[in-house]
Amino acid sequence: MRVVVGLLLLLLGLCGSGAQGEAGGLGEVAEINQNTDPKDAAEESTKQITDQTTSDIWTELRALRDMVVELLQRENSDLQTRLSSSDSRIDQLETENAEKPKVAFYAALTNAGTLGPYNIDITLKYSKVFTNIGNAYRPSTGFFTAPVKGVYNFQFTVYGSGSGPVGVSVYKNNKQIMYNFERYDMIRFSNSLVLELTAGDEIHLDLPSGHTIYDSSSNHCTFSGSLLFTL
Repeated sequence: MRVVVGLLLLLLGLCGSGAQGEAGGLGEVAEINQNTDPKDAAEESTKQITDQTTSDIWTELRALRDMVVELLQRENSDLQTRLSSSDSRIDQLETENAEKPKVAFYAALTNAGTLGPYNIDITLKYSKVFTNIGNAYRPSTGFFTAPVKGVYNFQFTVYGSGSGPVGVSVYKNNKQIMYNFERYDMIRFSNSLVLELTAGDEIHLDLPSGHTIYDSSSNHCTFSGSLLFTL
């Protein structure tokens, strides 16, 4: 847009120069020696006007060319600066994303059918692991260990076959923070938590004493979680 405006202004200047050249030429015509042949005087005057106008036009065109070149160089420099800044920001975001811990897991309980009831609480070991990015979940123990300080989201689903009360408890560092149960036959329920954890905090689920839970190859009972963001 700036280049177009500049071109228009210079074109208007060219028109003005042409008019001035014609006016100057007429003045020169008046100053021609009266003894000169009128025809020759007219031709000489026209030639002078033409030469002057042509010279002015070329001068203006050179100035226009120089201005356009300067504008293009300046805009190209600005564009290169912006592109360089964008590339630096992209590199920074890629580095930050590469350095950010990636944590997510999803596991189902067992194919063994009904578990419980037992006389004591037992830790549920979700042995069928489908996703374990970051290896923060250990199927051999049933524990999830937070690798970094951050906010985590956990979900679990529970199913019971009618052999007794159905329920699970959620523990953080061996302290119960949630207990879910139902007393009816063929129970299915789910729940979720958002927890702030520090590196090394552990999360696991227990089957309370006197309760049952049922799972099979259909994966009714699941435990999953992921890191939402670091702190």
